[in-house]
Amino acid sequence: MRAAVLHETGQEKLEVLDDVEAVGFGPGKVRIRVRAAGLCHSDVSAMSGVLPQPAPFVPGHEGAGEVLDVGDGVTTLKPGDRVVMCWLPACGACASCRRGQTQLCLAGFLNAGTPNFRRPGGDVFGFAGTGTFTEEVVVDAGCAVPVPDDVPFDIAALIGCGVTTGLGAAINTARVEAGSSVAVIGCGGVGISAVQGARLQGAAQIVAVDPVPSRREAALRFGATEAVAPDALADAKQRITAGEGFDYVFEVVGRSATARTAYDTTRRGGTLCVVGAGAMDDQLRLNMFELFFDEKRILPSLYGGGDVLRSYERAITLWRAGRIDLAGMITHRVRLAEINDALEQMRTGEALRTCVEIR
Repeated sequence: MRAAVLHETGQEKLEVLDDVEAVGFGPGKVRIRVRAAGLCHSDVSAMSGVLPQPAPFVPGHEGAGEVLDVGDGVTTLKPGDRVVMCWLPACGACASCRRGQTQLCLAGFLNAGTPNFRRPGGDVFGFAGTGTFTEEVVVDAGCAVPVPDDVPFDIAALIGCGVTTGLGAAINTARVEAGSSVAVIGCGGVGISAVQGARLQGAAQIVAVDPVPSRREAALRFGATEAVAPDALADAKQRITAGEGFDYVFEVVGRSATARTAYDTTRRGGTLCVVGAGAMDDQLRLNMFELFFDEKRILPSLYGGGDVLRSYERAITLWRAGRIDLAGMITHRVRLAEINDALEQMRTGEALRTCVEIR
């Protein structure tokens, strides 16, 4: 079967091969025919080494498709079911799950160290335990979440990560209050979802911040009241908040420099929500006096900061009701053979979200 493979960390391009085999099928597993995959910035970060991932590997962790086969002991799925892939499934038994913080369950991360593909030259891993830039993949049953048949594969794929992460940051983690002021730094797919989440929560002002003009224009369509380039953020802070700072600021880039800007843009007593996934050696510097004196809440948000399955259901309900726009987030479509075009579209900021259509 075909799959896009990164041979070594640091390479900028993927190679689409037809000698890849999905392996690991057995008890507790499901085999999925991938129909659509979304390209998320975390895929690019794993390719560059910013996020840890054994290589060689098949990138992609946003995906949707249909179940081809189920292993022994799998009772919640059957062949033909339409599913969205969850790269961070909850085991239901660990301390985090028992506390109700299922998004902190480490079971999914352990999957990343087990190869689920093979080539004649050896094992191949799937990014984040999944690997959706492929025609078929074998995953734990918990990674395959059924979705209704009226949810298109491309929409379901977006819900698998970017939409859930951005909406959840605003709704679950920051709990944006009605009438508040919000700034979102970084307006790719996750940032746009955070904009939509803030709008749903009733924020009065939502300032989208991004260096790419097309993304700023898109943010206005999705609910931002204003969109500015990074060098105009200080002026927006002065105009909108009289220099005090925004009630909520979302950092959706994953870099210490933008996190520092986000902190400085948050009002005293306000909330900085860190959504971007950054590198382990990128240190955010705060002095102990400002940390104490400003009393700003710093809230990291992993995968939307809440129960993932509930978040999927909520996103589908909101989409059906027309309260969030998911189809409009897909600005580009490519076939698997054109995956490197999609990578370039993301790196340049041309694409808001690219759907990889897999036949």
